[in-house]
Amino acid sequence: MNKKTFVIAVAAFAVAVAGYGVYASAAGKPSEPTGKQQKKAEKGEDEEGGVAMSDAKVAASGIEVARAGEATLRNALVLNGIIQPNQETLVHVTPRFPGIVREIKRRIGDTVAQNDLLAKVESNQSLTTYEMRAPISGTVIDRQISLGEYASEQKPAFTVADISNVWVDLSVYRRDLPRVKLGDALIIDVDDGSDPIEAKISYVSPVGSSDTQSALVRAVVPNEGLRLRTGLFVSARLILSAKTVAVAVKTSALQTLENRNVVFVREGAKFEARDVEIGARDAENVEILFGLLEGDRYAARNSFIVKSEMGKGGADHD
Repeated sequence: MNKKTFVIAVAAFAVAVAGYGVYASAAGKPSEPTGKQQKKAEKGEDEEGGVAMSDAKVAASGIEVARAGEATLRNALVLNGIIQPNQETLVHVTPRFPGIVREIKRRIGDTVAQNDLLAKVESNQSLTTYEMRAPISGTVIDRQISLGEYASEQKPAFTVADISNVWVDLSVYRRDLPRVKLGDALIIDVDDGSDPIEAKISYVSPVGSSDTQSALVRAVVPNEGLRLRTGLFVSARLILSAKTVAVAVKTSALQTLENRNVVFVREGAKFEARDVEIGARDAENVEILFGLLEGDRYAARNSFIVKSEMGKGGADHD
């Protein structure tokens, strides 16, 4: 071996020894977390895309956590209408004789018992004062007289109604009338943040309106807590058919990530995006064919907040 060849061989051996030393050092020493991994740890996220949210934060965000389970999906016809006093439990109180109103004892909204004093009127004929009293127990829903004014027997002074139950009058277009029958189930959406009210159709008008080309249907509805206020518009769903499914979630729980349908499932203190296959649905619930099990806890209301939190985490990682 000449001198030049010997020098090259020694140099190659030195490089190989140095490389092995670096590899051995790296293999024996744990690696430091990268900036991306550190941010994930700070935000409570795992490698699978979950986002940590404490129970306090969930409550403050208005996120409702519900359980997946059996539900009844309903095929429904949406109807619009108005809440009316029950005309069968309503009385107009009219002065017996024309005269001047001397006293008024009740105002609109007052609850009265039968025979309670409503007002006193001085008769123009005899100049004596007579009393107007409530003919039924109920609520004063209208008053057409004022103190000192002339009251006539031609115009009701008070309207008293028993509003413990009310009429919900709904309009049905002519094309849908063959689908409506007495006794059909209704779900009335009061739009006050509470649960809908279930009722049944008790009247279908035999005549229609030439102006709207529709007919009236009515439900007599118990007015618990006076939730149904007469004069307000209301919508209702006429139930045409119903189907029970094994696993369903609220429609508000369904979100999309990268064109995939997902539901955010609560696992401990963390929400995870679970891919789901959906089936039938109605206005309230959607059937889950694959991806969730009965009893799984998920973000039902305000689930978009979880999606937003997950999106913020992804932006920070980028």
